Order: sequence, then C-alpha cells, then structure tokens
Amino acid sequence: MGFSKCYSAQAVGLNAHIVCVEVDISKGLASFSIVGLPDKSVDESKDRISAAIKNSGFKSPKAKNQKIIISLTPAHIKKEGTNFDLAMALGYLLAGGEIKFDSSKKIFLGELGLNGELRTIRGTLPLVKKAKERGAKEVFLPFGNADEASMISGINVYGCKTLAEVIEHLNVIRPPENGAKQEIPVHQTKEIHREKVIRDYGFEDVRGQETAKRGLEIAAAGRHNVLMFGPPGTGKTMLARAFSQILPSLSLEEALEITGIHSIAGTLKGSLITEPPFRAPHHTSSYVSIIGGGAFPKPGEITLAHRGVLFTDEFPEFEKRVLESLREPLEEKFVSISRAKGTEVFPANFILVAAMNPCPCGHKGTKKECICSAGDIYKYERKLSGPIMDRIDIFLNVAEVDYKKLSDKAPEGTDTSENIRNRVLKARKIQEKRFEGNPPSPKATDGRRRISTNSEMNAKDLEKFAPLGEKEKNMLNAAATRMSLSPRAYHRIIKLARTIADLEGSENIQEKHLLEALGYREKKN
Repeated sequence: MGFSKCYSAQAVGLNAHIVCVEVDISKGLASFSIVGLPDKSVDESKDRISAAIKNSGFKSPKAKNQKIIISLTPAHIKKEGTNFDLAMALGYLLAGGEIKFDSSKKIFLGELGLNGELRTIRGTLPLVKKAKERGAKEVFLPFGNADEASMISGINVYGCKTLAEVIEHLNVIRPPENGAKQEIPVHQTKEIHREKVIRDYGFEDVRGQETAKRGLEIAAAGRHNVLMFGPPGTGKTMLARAFSQILPSLSLEEALEITGIHSIAGTLKGSLITEPPFRAPHHTSSYVSIIGGGAFPKPGEITLAHRGVLFTDEFPEFEKRVLESLREPLEEKFVSISRAKGTEVFPANFILVAAMNPCPCGHKGTKKECICSAGDIYKYERKLSGPIMDRIDIFLNVAEVDYKKLSDKAPEGTDTSENIRNRVLKARKIQEKRFEGNPPSPKATDGRRRISTNSEMNAKDLEKFAPLGEKEKNMLNAAATRMSLSPRAYHRIIKLARTIADLEGSENIQEKHLLEALGYREKKN
C-alpha cells in the first residue's frame, strides 16, 4: 500500500495545462475511483489501464482486494480525453511498489490499448511546449506523436510503443527477464524542412479575369478581405484556391502556432504546417463549426484558418447567424466564446475570401435569362447585412469569359503565381519594416501580437503610417461623400491605398492609389 505522483498534460481550449496524477492505494474493500472532474473517457480508463497492466506482466488492479484512488489536479479543470492513461498506469505501479523510478521532471502522455499498446493523441505540440516551460526534462508519449513533439528543442522526447517498453526503460528495481535492459532512444530533434507544395493550378491557368487577379494580389499583399461576385462557372472558386499560392510561407513561430492549433483540433496532417492554411467550409456548416463553441469551448473554422484563408463559397447561403457572427472576428482578429463552464479566447486573424452569385439562379446580367423575381433578388442580397459588407475591402466582379480565351493557350508573358507571390513578398517586407518596433496591439490576446500588415492598422495608426497629402485628402473626402462611405469604410480605403502604394514601391499614397482603391470598393452587379 502506498502513494505516488506522476505528471501528464491536457489542452483546455488552445491552452496546455500540466496535470498532476496522484495515486493512493490502501487496504479496504475493492474499489477503484478517479476524482478531479473526469469526463466519461477518463473514467473509462480504469478498465483500459487494468487490462494494459495485466497484459504487461503485472497483476491487474481489479484482481486485488484494495482501495485505489486516482486524483487529477488541479481539480477545478475538467479532465477530458485519454492523455492520462500512461501516467495513471505508471502511477499505480509506483504506488504499489511494483516498479521504482524518479517521476519528477518527467511528463507521460498517451492512450493505452487493452494489450498495453500506446496509441496516438491530439495536441502533442502545445503539450510538450508547456512541459518544457514548466521545467520538465523528459516526455514519454506514443511513437506516432514523437515526430511532432521533437519539433520542440530542449526536452528529451521518447517515442514509446507499449507500456511494458516504458516500464523496462524507467524501472530501477525490476531486473530485465532476458539479457540487458532495453532503453528507449531519445527521438532526434526534427529538422524543419519547407517542402514545396505542388498545386493543381495557379493564376496562370485562369483565363481572363485580369481585374480579379489584380484585386487578389492586393488582398494578399495587405491581408485584405475580398468578395467575388459573378455568374456560376466563371472561375471564382478556382481563383480562391489559386489565391493561397501567392501568400508568403509562415515564419517558424507562426508555423508552430498553427501546427499546435490543428494538432489540438485533430486536423493535423503531417508534422508541421509551413504554408498558410486554407479552409473552405460548406455553406450548410453550423454556427459552432464555423465560430467555435460547445459546452467546453472548442475552436471553429475561423481559428483553423488563423494566419491563412477562410473561403466561403455561396456566401449568402450561409446561415444568417453565422454571417453576423463574423463581424467581431473580422474586426478584432480573435473571437471570445463564453459559456457557463468557461470562457476561451481563440485567435482568428484570417483573410476572408467570399464568393457569391448575382442572384439566386446566378444569371442576372448575363446572356442567359434570369428567372428570379425582384423579391427573390432583394431577399438574396439582404442576407448580407451592411456591417458585414462594410468589413470587406475589395469587391471583384468575376464576369463571363470569352470562349476564345478559354480555348486558346495562355499568351506569352502571362503573370504566373510565382511572379505575383514575389511581388506580394516584396510588399510584405515593406510593411514589416514600416511596423518594426511598433508596440503590441491593445487587442492582442497574448501580449505579443504586433501589427504586421496594413489591414491591421487602426485609425490612430493611419495618422502615423499612412498620412495623406492635402490634394489626396480632398479627393478622398469628395468620393466618400458621393459614395456615402461609413467611417470604417473610409479608413479601409486608406489601408487599401497604402497596400497598392507598397506594391508599386511608392513611399507616399498618391491620388492614383486612392482611385484604384475606391474602384474596388463599389459592388456593381
């Protein structure tokens, strides 16, 4: 009979927490209980770890007449998932005196199969990062998670296949049955390689639509929101998917941040995300799946698109509640979700690329006959409220293309995605230099996020970083009066003009830059 203490970890929202696993074994009627706000999957671990311990060469906890209590602390945090199986199994064997090792400075993660096999878990990257910050020197986890975990340097990562393998590596009192003791090698720190992503098509494969391509180039350079409208089949979806190719690759810090988010959400494919994510939820997606939420708040599509692109095809067909809930994330760059059981703040700094038809049937203003009534068209357009439209910087008319352009090969000198991307990178570097040393945004959720692109400037920043000359100011004021622009739209015109000037390499915003920006502001069907 005895007591032991081991350490594990879990993610709550997007934040990792270290969890202390305390095990007490005492005499009494046979019982096995887990305390500390466990959910169903944690409570079911009693059966998993009992079978795993038995199949690893030890006597099952349920085969002994003893009272077992496992406490997961801090007790006020809801414990979810199967991360704690390995720590609980080792803690039980330690408390019973069947094995002996120093559990301090060690973190144990992993789900146990009934045969003692370790199975992969979610959220490895942020959990290991948190373990390192808390002073842990070693982390033991499933072999399938070792590559992801090894991206965090400064902590020894052990990729394990079975419970028995972990016990043999750690145990200092139980002699190996066959030959020398087998130790698990430290998983080598993974070198980060930026593999070139092969795309099906690029901007050079889209025939015509030069105005749309230009608008998307500006959007990529300054991270501006875009709405493309036009008849079905004119290339809106193709342009949106090609758009992700012209975005700059993520920095190492951004790549680790995005990889951690997708690891927790269970959408990670591979070990590291180095390119901006592209998310394209269907228009029937629910409010929670897009924004995030649930009894215990989970990230939604806008968070999975963080530092990347959220493509919303058939934009007006999304549920009204979903469209209206995009207001705050588009402005604040994060979303705060409050529930009775907790509040979570998720990052949501994405580029919105929306697409819509001119009317429900899609043929208004085309060679084909539109069958929609005036009421149908009015109702369709009314789905997009003024506040949502006000948060979009660029409106692009993707019109019908001449059949001759479709059948001909791309002419010599056609701009490729690579050429456009190089211009975007050049403009982004100008912006990085401009905002270098600027203090963190007061809206930053982690105290570290700084302005990096023109779209993130507020009204005060515009005075400092995007001043207008007297001539340009008068011209913009006259245009704003004619177009009845809101103050938000007025400021967005200046941000857009600043990006256009950056693409041209101009130090100051000129009248032609404002005129082009104003041209993208008007939505004409």
